[in-house]
Parts: sequence; structure tokens; C-alpha cells
Amino acid sequence: MADLLMIESWLQSSGLMLPPLLHDGGHRYVLVTRDPDLYRLPGGALHPVLALAAEVVVAETNDDDALVATARELAARRQIDGVLTTCDYYLPAVALVAEELGLPGAPAEVLRTATRKHRVRQVLAAGGVLDVPFAVAATWAQAHKAAADLGYPLVVKPVDMNSGTGVRKVTDEEGLAVAFAEATTPERNTRDQPLERLALLERVVEGPEYSVESVTRDGVTRVLGITAKSVAEPGAEAGSGFVESGHLFPAPLAPEEREAIERHVVAVLDAVGLTHGISHTEVRVTAAGPRLIELNPRQGGGYIFELVRLVTGYNPLQVLVDLALGREAVPGPVAAASAAVTFLLPPSDGVVREVRGAEHLADDDRVLSHETPSAGREVRPGDNNERIGHVLVADPRGHEAKAWADEIVAALDIRIAVRVPTP
Repeated sequence: MADLLMIESWLQSSGLMLPPLLHDGGHRYVLVTRDPDLYRLPGGALHPVLALAAEVVVAETNDDDALVATARELAARRQIDGVLTTCDYYLPAVALVAEELGLPGAPAEVLRTATRKHRVRQVLAAGGVLDVPFAVAATWAQAHKAAADLGYPLVVKPVDMNSGTGVRKVTDEEGLAVAFAEATTPERNTRDQPLERLALLERVVEGPEYSVESVTRDGVTRVLGITAKSVAEPGAEAGSGFVESGHLFPAPLAPEEREAIERHVVAVLDAVGLTHGISHTEVRVTAAGPRLIELNPRQGGGYIFELVRLVTGYNPLQVLVDLALGREAVPGPVAAASAAVTFLLPPSDGVVREVRGAEHLADDDRVLSHETPSAGREVRPGDNNERIGHVLVADPRGHEAKAWADEIVAALDIRIAVRVPTP
């Protein structure tokens, strides 16, 4: 049994699954949060992160000095064996607190780099790692000049957001203006942290997209596997975004393709200086070789952590706990040869009227979990936050998981009452 310090949490996905994993493993944790009321489920029920906490401490988690002081006070009166979070926005804070308490973790400065997209690009350029041509813009004049230098089409994104928020593909100056404003106008993120309000402009790279799920300990990286990612671009107009529409694990790759991707990702992690932690690194394989899309120093979202567990026996959330405690990760039983998730995406702005065919999901032995939207839900195409459901399947013996998931989702009929714009 161990005692952990959890600094904030995601509300969904891994945020729902980590608390019971800790509880079932015999561990205790103290949740430090600036706002306990954030962790409420629909209907007012307590989120598991609150319900299963040994103690909830209210502190200003957006202030490093206040957070470190709180952590020191806690460590003075109770055992603290490790520090963790499932929330991207608090990864540098977790690293800082671990440093201050002398607990396992990556250097805080490394996490400050790894969670800022432009700093990662700058580090790779300085280290000679082959990467995507890019520029950083704080003003419209800088963005306009960068676009002229890089050439269209471009991807424009804020440097410090997640889940695909504000990521836009632009093909002309009009689209650039919209994307630049979207990337730089917001002053704070959903956790009330100040944003840098910088736009990262990247030349578009073509090729299939993958993510590499890795564990790094004592500076040595072990690749758990590679996920094949399906990416949709809702809307064909300039300024369209990207939505991850499905994942397949393991990715169907030739050995030489797999080795090239793994080498590139290890080079990226080494250049950034990530010596300790779990990572989810997105790449595209271009005609010139793998190129980084984004580095995420955390477990993969979008149920990737569950796909990895089913196929490899390594539960990335358990690995997160093991790393926080300085332990070597140990795999559990393997349950499938392949696993996949396909997401339900809204075809248009509007309100869900009904979902037909969902009644068959519970009786399908291939389906391990599923979610469909309820009638009356407002929906719109957008980033990953706008996905409206999922179907997760596993193939115990073969590699049909993705085909099965796509087939099952295609059989669902989502009826949308389209919102008519007012004149």
C-alpha cells in the first residue's frame, strides 16, 4: 500500500478510471484541488476522484509557490510516496512538487518544455532532429509573414491547449486570420490558467498518423506499442479542424516501418530530455520518414490506454502509478490480439433526436464498452471534445477489431435536428 498526492484530475476517461484503480490496488491518495465543485457528475453525484479520496485539500493549484507549500504541509503530517495527475495542465506542477519532496519524477523544467508545443519544436531544431518546418507568432503581422515563408496549406494551433482545441488547417489568408484569432484570443484555459496566447504555424505533412505509447525510466525508453489513428477533418472549408475518429492497437506495420517510428520517437524524447514518465507521441509517416505531430508526456487519451492494456497487459494508468512510486512496471494478463475504438461524430450542428440501433450493442460479444448520445443533446462538429460517443471492441485471436468497430458504428443511425441559422 502506498500514499499518493494527486494534483487535480481529468473529469472523464482516465480521470474516472484512475481513482478506482488506486483504491482496488490498496493505495490511498490525497486530492489537492482549487475547486472541489468541479468534480461533480451529471445529476450532482460525486466524481470518483472525490468519492474515493482519503482526503481532499483545497489549495491554489495554479500557483506553484502555494502548491509547494501545501505539499510540504501535507508531507509533514502524513506519508507521501508519490505525486501524479491525469490532467495535462498540471504535469509541470506534479514534476515540481515531486522535485521539492524528493520523489520520483521528471525534471520540472523538462515538463514545462514538453507541455508547450512550440518549445518542443525549438528543442528539436536545436538538437538536429528532423522535424516539421514551423514558426511561432504572437501578432498578426508575424503570422502573416510566417505563412508567406512557410507556404500554404498550414496547421495553426495554440501552443498550450490540448484535445485538438483550436487546431486548424488553413489554405489561405482568410483561414489564417480566423485560426490565428482562435489560437491567440483566449486568455485562460478550462482550469483558469493563463495562456501564452501564441500561435504555432506548421507546414502540413501528409501520411498516415500513429501514436507511440512509451515508458521512460532512468533515461531509458521502452515502447509499449504503436497505435494507428484515424483522423477526420470535419468541414472542407479553410479553417477546418482535426478530430481523431478512431484508434487501432497494435498498428499494422511492417517491421522496418515500426523500427523507424520508434527510433524517431526515442530521438524526440531524448532531445526534450524526458528521463522519467509515460508518453503518448503522435507522428505522421511521410515520404521522407516519420515526423512529429505532437508530444504528450502522459498516457494516451481516447481509450488508447485501454487498448494498450487489452493487447499488451500493460495498463498505462497502472504504469503511471508505478512511475510515481519509482517502481518497475509489470504487465498483467493479455486479453486480445487487437483492440479498437471508433468514435461517434456529429454530422452537423443541431440537437440529437434519437439513436437507432444502439439497443443491439449490449448483446454484441465483441463490444467491451460503448456510449451513445441521449436525445436532446446539443452537438456540433469540432475538435476531440465534440465526439458524442464510442464503441470499443476487442478481437481475442486476430486483427479484425478495427473492421468490427467501424461496422458496428456504421450500423447506428444518429438522427440530428439540424439547427437553422437565424437571419
